[in-house]
Amino acid sequence: MKLILLGAPGAGKGTQAEIIKKKLDIPTISTGNILRAAVKNGTHIGLKAKEYMDSGRLVPDEVIIGVINERLQDADCANGFILDGVPRTIAQAEALEKAGISFDAVVAIEIADEKIVQRMGGRRVCEHCGCSYHIVNIPPKVEGVCDVCGGKLVQRKDDDPNTVRDRLEVYHKETEPLKGFYEARGILKTVEDQPTVEGTTQAILSALEK
Repeated sequence: MKLILLGAPGAGKGTQAEIIKKKLDIPTISTGNILRAAVKNGTHIGLKAKEYMDSGRLVPDEVIIGVINERLQDADCANGFILDGVPRTIAQAEALEKAGISFDAVVAIEIADEKIVQRMGGRRVCEHCGCSYHIVNIPPKVEGVCDVCGGKLVQRKDDDPNTVRDRLEVYHKETEPLKGFYEARGILKTVEDQPTVEGTTQAILSALEK
């Protein structure tokens, strides 16, 4: 099963990707993580990405797609994967197609903007391993401490309400059009956000079975 999870920032894509990868036994390919890994490992494409990152420039789409393609050759992707963080634009979606990277389903999680603003205010992230929590919905066992590695949980600047509204504006303008792009290809599945994390997981799994 080769999947993309679409949705506004704070829609719960990261949380759902973690749960679904275990249920389907496929890896989550996080663009940010694989970019950092490629740079750290000094791969050809990683060194290319490092040039851009070191100079504070955005890593161009062809380099990002190259890093993804490199990662998808690994044995753990043989039965599928969940792509997280790309595509964010129609141009990236077209570049993925051009590189021969195809998908079985694209799941769009639908949620109201104001609900996202409230939700992200409670989000906390481990500054060491990047694990994500929520003070109400997914609290850590010990307040302020990551369950996985014991790192300190912090609120990212990205989760400030004004920043969230700006990010939502960018999402509606640049990323939301992807729904039409994948609907035209017959692989879009729309899922309404549910009151619980488990409820949303169930809705996604049901949509994938159809």
